Amino acid sequence: MDYKFELIRSGRKTLGLEIRPDGKIIVRAPYLMKRREIENFIESKSAWIEKHLQKLQEAQNRQGTVDKLSYDDIRSLADKALEYIPKRVEYFAALVGVDYGKITIRNQKTKWGSCSSKGNLNFNCLLMLTPPEVIDSVVVHELCHRKEMNHSKEFYSEVLRVYPEYKKWNKWLKDNGSAIMARMNNTQSVLNS
Repeated sequence: MDYKFELIRSGRKTLGLEIRPDGKIIVRAPYLMKRREIENFIESKSAWIEKHLQKLQEAQNRQGTVDKLSYDDIRSLADKALEYIPKRVEYFAALVGVDYGKITIRNQKTKWGSCSSKGNLNFNCLLMLTPPEVIDSVVVHELCHRKEMNHSKEFYSEVLRVYPEYKKWNKWLKDNGSAIMARMNNTQSVLNS
């Protein structure tokens, strides 16, 4: 089956595949990898892609027409996030044993959090629509990137050391996150920092 996808090349050594909440397929590849090799990789992952696209479709069907969040709703979520998330970051940073830079709250349609190489942390204001355990799982995930800027076995060992229930709440986010993100309007910006 032929899939339309966005190809992002970088200095990475392996191929990566992502399906965004809007159904867009992103392939990340090394700079010099041949296009045919990339297409063969996508073909080998067709069952995985179909499964995830079907899950997305089912989630959209369950949602029907979702109520979009207004600017005021998003602002309110951002204010709550700015009050709540930095306290969780401070708490878990001590457990992970790392420092961090600036914390920024954003409204985004694809990411729940990120960590820059300088240690700056970004979190999605929509996390405030999830259980507190989900927020903690995202906070721990991003803080552990201060030790491992990848998703290696060592990275996940550290995440699970600090937050043993990570897999449970990460699954909750994977199962429910698309429906939450679907409520975002088309505006993406930094709200507070």
